[in-house]
Amino acid sequence: MADDKKAVKKKTTSKKWKMYDSSGKRKNKFCPKCGPGVFLAKHKDRLVCGSCHYMEKTEKSDK
Repeated sequence: MADDKKAVKKKTTSKKWKMYDSSGKRKNKFCPKCGPGVFLAKHKDRLVCGSCHYMEKTEKSDK
């Protein structure tokens, strides 16, 4: 029975570390309506809250 061991699956790393940059600061802004804990999603030309649908337009940079 000891010879029939199952292969151990590797666990993926937590996705919560994608919220921080290398210096430890948060990458995205908090939603001003919902408060801390709810982030604004970055799109091409705007920042949007997923829960209350608050939106901030950002300036387009001409390159």
